[in-house]
Amino acid sequence: MIVAVSVLFFTVLLAGWLVRFLPQNNQRWLKLLLAFSGAYLFALTILHILPDVLLSTQDPHRVGFYILAGFFLQLVLEVFSHGVEHGHIHAHPQGHHHHHQGIGAVPVLLLTSLVIHSFLEGSVMVQSRMAAQQAHEHLHSHAHTHVGDNFYHILAGIALHHIPAAIALMSVLVERLHSFRKAFGYLLLFALASPLGLLFSNYVALEKLLSGEAYTVLSGLVVGNFLHISTTILFETSPEHRFNRGKLLATIAGALIAIGAGML
Repeated sequence: MIVAVSVLFFTVLLAGWLVRFLPQNNQRWLKLLLAFSGAYLFALTILHILPDVLLSTQDPHRVGFYILAGFFLQLVLEVFSHGVEHGHIHAHPQGHHHHHQGIGAVPVLLLTSLVIHSFLEGSVMVQSRMAAQQAHEHLHSHAHTHVGDNFYHILAGIALHHIPAAIALMSVLVERLHSFRKAFGYLLLFALASPLGLLFSNYVALEKLLSGEAYTVLSGLVVGNFLHISTTILFETSPEHRFNRGKLLATIAGALIAIGAGML
């Protein structure tokens, strides 16, 4: 648990810190990272998180409603976050938006939507482990052999996905606040959200999540959330559907690593 919390927290801080040193006019490396993380997240959702959710409930058909809700919830969150969670650096509010989106120069709605999104991501991680245990108990399957693996696969997926998100958020904050130190202070809120979600689901709401429908609802929401983000990333990295060898290789690599990790 300490490892997971540390990885989630420090990945965001280190990625945000890199903004000070990275060239803002050359984003090719970020697009390759996005293509890789989008493919990894998509494959991870389909191969690991979704089967866990379906195995954890007596009524798998109901899961579809929660996935749809999560998909459209992310659509709503992106209205306020301007797509920062999937690496939109140039999607900062312009002109009159400054008055509506923030107190002073701080984009409050952007930060709030990112924190909600990140908290949800953190809260599902420990639950993927619970789902595998439940599947083993109820269905006498061999799901327990992948319990630890699933947890760390999802941890890696979320950490990867947070790197471009943190870079994009810091770029927007530095531009708005004209101060790296002030921007970094607000980045801390984003860095804390996933660890807090993880700790909340593990220690505060554990019994409720293990009994009843709460786990299925939460996990379904996150599956919808991840499907929206990963497919958006994959579509946006090739908006004109042009062949790009670097992005194609990065996408294939992300998917293969997620597939390979599931076979270990």
